[in-house]
Amino acid sequence: MEPAGGASGSRRLLRRLRDLMASGGTAQERLDRIVTLIAGEMVAEVCSCYIRRAGEMLELFATEGLRPEAVHRTRLRVGEGLVGDIAAHARPLALAAAQTHPQFAYRPETGEEVYSSLMGVPILRGGHVHGVLVVQNRTRRTYAEEEIETLQTVAMVLAELVASGDLVNPVELASTEVNGPLPTRFEGARLVPGLAMGQAVLHEPRVVIRRIVAEDPAAELERLREGLARMQSAVDALLAAEDVVSGGEHKEILETYRMFAEDRGWIQRIREAIRGGLTAEAAVQKVQDDTRARMHAITDPYLRERLLDLQDLTNRLLQHLAGEVTARREMPEHAILIARTMGPAELLDYDRTRLRGLVLEEGSQTAHVTIVARALDIPVVGGAEDIVARVEPGDLVLVDGMNGQVLLRPGEDVQQRFRENIRLRAEQRAAYAAIRDLPAETRDGIRVSLQLNAGLLIDLPQLDHTGAEGVGLYRTEIPFMVRASFPDVAAQTGIYRGVLYQAGDRPVTFRTLDVGGDKRLPYLPPVQDENPALGWRAIRMALDRPAMLAQQLRALVTAADGRLLRVMFPMVSEVAELVAARAILDRQRERMAAQGILPARVEVGVMMEVPSLFFQLDALLPRIDFLSVGSNDLMQFLFACDRGNPRLAGRYDVLSPPALNFLRRLVAASDAAGVPLAVCGEMAARPIEAMALVALGVRVLSMPAAAIGPVKTMVRSLDTRALSAYLDRHAASPDHSLRNQLRAFAQDHGVIVE
Repeated sequence: MEPAGGASGSRRLLRRLRDLMASGGTAQERLDRIVTLIAGEMVAEVCSCYIRRAGEMLELFATEGLRPEAVHRTRLRVGEGLVGDIAAHARPLALAAAQTHPQFAYRPETGEEVYSSLMGVPILRGGHVHGVLVVQNRTRRTYAEEEIETLQTVAMVLAELVASGDLVNPVELASTEVNGPLPTRFEGARLVPGLAMGQAVLHEPRVVIRRIVAEDPAAELERLREGLARMQSAVDALLAAEDVVSGGEHKEILETYRMFAEDRGWIQRIREAIRGGLTAEAAVQKVQDDTRARMHAITDPYLRERLLDLQDLTNRLLQHLAGEVTARREMPEHAILIARTMGPAELLDYDRTRLRGLVLEEGSQTAHVTIVARALDIPVVGGAEDIVARVEPGDLVLVDGMNGQVLLRPGEDVQQRFRENIRLRAEQRAAYAAIRDLPAETRDGIRVSLQLNAGLLIDLPQLDHTGAEGVGLYRTEIPFMVRASFPDVAAQTGIYRGVLYQAGDRPVTFRTLDVGGDKRLPYLPPVQDENPALGWRAIRMALDRPAMLAQQLRALVTAADGRLLRVMFPMVSEVAELVAARAILDRQRERMAAQGILPARVEVGVMMEVPSLFFQLDALLPRIDFLSVGSNDLMQFLFACDRGNPRLAGRYDVLSPPALNFLRRLVAASDAAGVPLAVCGEMAARPIEAMALVALGVRVLSMPAAAIGPVKTMVRSLDTRALSAYLDRHAASPDHSLRNQLRAFAQDHGVIVE
């Protein structure tokens, strides 16, 4: 007998499998007959089915070929042996010489030592591994790709029996952590700031597939064509909503999503699964399971976002095929959406008038759904590990997007404090709005310019909302990181022109690409740096790829035609790097001037992040128009202390004497040279640190929008003369930090730093 490969063999096996699934007998009896059928059809001496039990254990439930007494006796932990490895990684494995593999685990009761080759696939349903299906052969056999595909299709059908609850009681697999409705705190990442309180809504769009095996593949292909057409029309309508059509990166992301809905490779994989004998719904589900399995092995953030888009589209297509499409999902009046991951358009399915917050098990600042949520002003916390498994629909959830915390089922006292925090935040926002148009001026008449840190077009409206005097740091790399390819000069010019247009007459400081290290561009080959923070990044990468830097600078010059252009180079560690970068800028200015395009004025600055540059200030300051301190990197390099390492979190303090003395001398040198100095790292965004900076002589602070109100309130309550004298007296202090002393000073002198 020929192995079941190709469309006709797969369809024959599926038909016979369908008949067995519908036959009489217990679930165990049907499973026994199924493994015998698969072994015969796949021309294998062994077919075994392992089912997941409680405690991350895989138990041999049925076999054709291994010793019968091994059934229900042989167990492997998830991750143990080849079977455990398949379950742990949710991906197929095909080996011609299985026993030589380092993961092979020998179980003497099975008698499998006589079998050489092995092919196994996970039994997947709803993205979860329910077991493993394995075939084995005595001789060395290289399994064809078609055979792996066939076994995956069989495993998908088998998943219905395994997940039915007739073999293993589902209660057994329920996490013991879910049993009690206890209050639980989740620590996560701050993705979109804000506070929200509401009832949990689980985002798990699932369609029950009632038919798996196709009677007529041609009819199923036609159903797929019709379903795709309906889905694509619905996506067009969804993205035409009034709060989506406004410009910005979120619009660009959703337009890319629209094009992804027509991806030929994705559609072709579904068609191939239908030709193999599956219904349209089952074929779509199979492709989705394959996608989820691939996500386990992918760490590249851009590729993961593309796969999330694909999962979103797959869910939509399933709903259209099954006729289960709803315009908007029902929600309580105050809803907190809980999800493992989300595609960017899935958020738009929910009623934004009721959606108060979003909690994700995954997610990042540049995740597509985060950018869309930021555009809609929805607080988001990411990295809330295991929250989907531990939340029940309707549970009360508190979302603290300011601190990256989620509280599940909080007690009444916690609820009351949170309501009070929401009330106080509303009052604070009203107070900040009241001083929005007032200057950031100290009680002794010192003016401080408060500016905005931004990285997306959707951040720019905050200039008006906060009263910021300009954009002190525009991170140009973020639009590059959400694209599939490096944007050409025209595309970049459009981005920068949009930024300048929205800023109006307020200055914008563009930082050139700060990528590399842990900020990868998906279209550049990965670089393995042993220490990414100290590796090939920022100006180092730009000077090694001068064409890339030249294109960006040409786009900036073109966008600023007739206007002020402020360009800042990141991570400059010696003046020679600035000289080389400025030469590229000058060439681009000359090139565009020949075409009649000329900024009204060009100002050039550098980021003071690498301490070595401090020792070249005499050569640096005459060559620049402004200097900006990136306090995050500067402090970790100054103290040789990885700021991302939790063990070192308290090892140094930016308010320590060495840090403040370094900044004091930097300010003095800049003032003497007549070069304006700004601080745009986290130091500028916290009132107590900003208070110290102003006392040291810093007159420009750039920060996230949410920090401008608190920092302006601090500035307007501060007398700089008293604090400057206080810091002078403590300059030689041997203390680890002056933080407590500065808090005491603020309290004694009525400076508002909370």
